[in-house]
Amino acid sequence: MRQRPTVKTGATARTSIPGLDTPVEMRRHPSARRMTLRVSRTKRAVIVTVPMQCNLDDADQFLNRHIDWVRDRVGKLPEPVPFADGAIIPLRGVYHRVRFTAETPHTSLVELLAFNAAGGGPEIVVHGCIRHAARHLRTWLAEEARRELDDRVTVHCAKLGLGAKRVVIRDQSTRWGSCSTTRVLSFSWRLILAPPFVLDYVAAHEVAHLAEMNHGPRFWALVAKAFPELKVAKDWLSTRGLDLHRYGERKVG
Repeated sequence: MRQRPTVKTGATARTSIPGLDTPVEMRRHPSARRMTLRVSRTKRAVIVTVPMQCNLDDADQFLNRHIDWVRDRVGKLPEPVPFADGAIIPLRGVYHRVRFTAETPHTSLVELLAFNAAGGGPEIVVHGCIRHAARHLRTWLAEEARRELDDRVTVHCAKLGLGAKRVVIRDQSTRWGSCSTTRVLSFSWRLILAPPFVLDYVAAHEVAHLAEMNHGPRFWALVAKAFPELKVAKDWLSTRGLDLHRYGERKVG
């Protein structure tokens, strides 16, 4: 029997469905007029949104009525790819095999090899303590993303005559990037997994928001000025972007 969550005003509670290794989030939302149900590919969770005044028994029944739909959608989710020895992950759009080794690093914890020892494809080698290898890999990927995004933001700011306060790297589940009113640009580290032109487009997109905090014609004109091939990058993110959330461990909460 499913555990009943307690949902406070404006809060999110987590529960589970028997037979499914997928969390369920019950959310109260002030603007919700009816109960809605969706399966998040980025969080790998079932999201039930309910109006503020909704009785949770009704929400529970609503979920049960649609349980077959939920099981079908969850079953179609792509399998996650944790950072582990032997995993295949993309880096700048090129698939690499991950190799963990307990060897003491000569220079850095993470090393890129164009070919592995057997003459196969490229590898990402993580040295040092195996227990911390996944964390070291994620940290390295985030640092690579920061380095490239810092560079592309600088380039696009120069093109458009704009200036950002700083660049922040996060693990955002709903946006690839964002621009605050304080001129701070935030980006998902997962952009380093995508081909370089995709990262470049997202950098140009957020830089353009420094001048236009909207998605009107003037905004898109600025993006096109900084990055003319924007349609190709937008199409890539639309069709393949969600797949980037399969890789690595995401913190819950």
